[in-house]
Amino acid sequence: QVQLVESGGGLVQAGGSLRLSCAASGSIFSINGMGWYRQAPGKQRELVAAISRGSSTNYADSVKGRFTISRDNAKNTVYLQMNSLKPEDTAVYYCNARGVSVYQGAFDSWGLGTQVTVSS
Repeated sequence: QVQLVESGGGLVQAGGSLRLSCAASGSIFSINGMGWYRQAPGKQRELVAAISRGSSTNYADSVKGRFTISRDNAKNTVYLQMNSLKPEDTAVYYCNARGVSVYQGAFDSWGLGTQVTVSS
């Protein structure tokens, strides 16, 4: 099994910054894609940013130019640097990772989420 734990969420004023972290643990053979999703109350979960093992990235249009996703393969960790935060960024942010575990084969794991609240 592969587990993901997010951290770094909190309350911040509009225009401020936060950095989210997500660490993967367990019997990991390799991690391929990693990403951040978010879900606001009453809305569907949406992709915020994703990064491949080769570090190619893609972003939701709403966060382009403000958010940056990165990963540290040695630490099995993915980050989301969020700058110029807006109230509409308020949501629970979830980490996702896909790859191959040592004993169980392919995995697609999710963290429990971390709350990000941006005040106006």
